[in-house]
Amino acid sequence: MKLEKIVFEAEDGTKLELYVEEETRIGGVSYLLVTDSDSDEANAYILKDLSVDGDLMGNYVMVEDDVEFDAVSRVFEQMLEDTDLLTE
Repeated sequence: MKLEKIVFEAEDGTKLELYVEEETRIGGVSYLLVTDSDSDEANAYILKDLSVDGDLMGNYVMVEDDVEFDAVSRVFEQMLEDTDLLTE
């Protein structure tokens, strides 16, 4: 299966190519589950969309709040059923 690839620009200007594994909407907020590789040994991240209606491009930030990360990762785990998401 070919995954959609996006370019994420960090606050320091670093650009990362990420693969979109899954997306969901919780409480009116969109989240993406992304990986830094399409291999089995990829690092996973959760991005939160902060864009507002009318924005032409998404405004995503990495979820860093532990409570929010744990809650959203559980949703993604249920969606992907046979995939374990390891959290740091």
